[in-house]
Amino acid sequence: MPNIRQQEKRVRQSAQQRVENLRWRSTAKTLMRNLRQAADSGDAAQVGERHRELVRWVDKAAARGALHKNTAARRKAQAARLVAGERDA
Repeated sequence: MPNIRQQEKRVRQSAQQRVENLRWRSTAKTLMRNLRQAADSGDAAQVGERHRELVRWVDKAAARGALHKNTAARRKAQAARLVAGERDA
């Protein structure tokens, strides 16, 4: 445990940031799961809506630093392949 005030504050801040970043990453995974379920059901309108929602969320997560930009690009590409109908995504 740090015994310097600034370091104590830094520990508190990093703990809060970790929880917030976890929320962004977890939601991105949930949205990807929802997209997969929509693709399996075959409803094109729902697939489009879920895809837009996922891409928007991943872009926001990358912009704020919760996801690395390459990770965001990879997840968006996987989602696009899923929407296009390829099953290996």
